[in-house]
Amino acid sequence: MIVLASDRADVNRTVKKHLGASKLSFARTEDTEVLTGMTSGGVTPVGLPADWPVLIDPAVAALDDVLIGGGVRTSKILVPGHELAELAGAEVVPVAL
Repeated sequence: MIVLASDRADVNRTVKKHLGASKLSFARTEDTEVLTGMTSGGVTPVGLPADWPVLIDPAVAALDDVLIGGGVRTSKILVPGHELAELAGAEVVPVAL
């Protein structure tokens, strides 16, 4: 899920409803690193499995430049918002509060 740094994601209502889940929780750091091959805190949507949903807030998709994680905490990627919306598994959904 990608929202502007100045926004909060509505995980408990919007995201839960969109995913059809009754309960959501964030993965443990160890599980995140094993499943993604990336460092927690630097996970990027680029290269995730195609069947993993990547929810992108419309405000992010509309930006010319978006700075996202690059796989480790010290690495970042600058990408146009519309290209994030074209990633495998990506859906533009209003998820920001």
